[in-house]
Amino acid sequence: MMTESQNTMFLLLNQHGPFASLEKSPLNFSTFSKTSREMVQKLSSREMITQYRILRNQVLDFLDVPSFSAIQELLKDTGRRTEMEHRSSMLLGNMFGIKGNEREIVSTLNNYSRTADGVIRYLRNKVLAPYSSHIEMTNEIDATSSPAELLLIVFDDRYHQKARFEAKRKLVLMNLAGSIDQRERETKIESKFYLFLDFLNEYVWSKTAKIGELEIVYLLSNHEPEQFACRSYRIISRQEAERVHPKKGQKLTLIKRRRFGTNGNEIPIYVSIRKKAPEAKVLKLLRKGEENPAIAVDDELGLMGVLETVQDVNTFQKHLTRSAIKARSFMALEDVSDSLAGSGHRKEKNTGSSSKTAMLKFFARLGGMRVEFIVHTYESYLNYIYQREVSHDEYEVKRIFDSGVAELLFPQDIYHLDMKKIRDDQIDRFRRQIEEG
Repeated sequence: MMTESQNTMFLLLNQHGPFASLEKSPLNFSTFSKTSREMVQKLSSREMITQYRILRNQVLDFLDVPSFSAIQELLKDTGRRTEMEHRSSMLLGNMFGIKGNEREIVSTLNNYSRTADGVIRYLRNKVLAPYSSHIEMTNEIDATSSPAELLLIVFDDRYHQKARFEAKRKLVLMNLAGSIDQRERETKIESKFYLFLDFLNEYVWSKTAKIGELEIVYLLSNHEPEQFACRSYRIISRQEAERVHPKKGQKLTLIKRRRFGTNGNEIPIYVSIRKKAPEAKVLKLLRKGEENPAIAVDDELGLMGVLETVQDVNTFQKHLTRSAIKARSFMALEDVSDSLAGSGHRKEKNTGSSSKTAMLKFFARLGGMRVEFIVHTYESYLNYIYQREVSHDEYEVKRIFDSGVAELLFPQDIYHLDMKKIRDDQIDRFRRQIEEG
């Protein structure tokens, strides 16, 4: 649950706080009504009063009105709303440092709207897929990308409580998307991503294969029934895999391998390289309760590597640092966490994660970039996909629910969903898909 110490953006969505979306628009509250008195009680602390005052002034400045009562007139004045639309686009363009004319600024703001909608669609399509119809967006909100129009909807009593909440939620998500886009432009993350790919192709991967050439193999693994942890595995070819029909407790996993050369040997490695999508970054800010992407999103560039043995993992790590030297950059390894050997238990900082998850994790600083590396052995990778309490699908569910994001975005009084029950049901559902699918 959100607390007073949370940032303003998240307090806005808290249905238990002073900024809750109620059955009636805020413009319909009389000074001495029960609703007004309850809101004042929720503003009992100095910090909350300051939050409210700042937010109130921002709304009035943005809409260019002297008081909340003047918003009622603005809702009926089409001409003033058109002027406000142009003005608000330029104000936001300057705030987020968007270069270009008004049309280009509006196009960028529309991208923020698509990111905001993408956050909700991602949750609808995966973590909350069985409840998709329950949390579907109101059509009018889905179709609106203008921040000014969305803000007016929040105060427009013609709209249902759910629609007004979703307009406010979309504004919050758009604001986070704008902060992320500004950060990406400032850090030039797009160009760094391609520099990272160039570094890998030029200095890390073997020159005996073409760029993008992959060797396809499969892991046929046996899993113990209690925790579904990997008990044994063997590597088989694509041709062998076509003839295999996994039995109960067996999994068949595709591995597309590259190679890197060291000391005259070619070692295979499965690699997944990613630049975190804007929707994923917005969700991370929500999970962390943080508005500033410079603080909360430290893994914009990442690589996951999967090798057969711990010895191969150590060889790859050494190969990386030596490859950086060849590229005329020292590579510093930061925040190193290694649980591949020994008990496999590690300290876990992220909500929803399991201490049983075995991996080598570190950040590599090189060439002006900071890249997150997660490295697995075949066994730890199979557990990362399939083991109970460890699998990534379970982690995805737990971190959305346990961090409070599910309740924040889909509050029970509006969507009538019991998030605690849904969390447990979804974990059970993913377990059945993993073990029986």
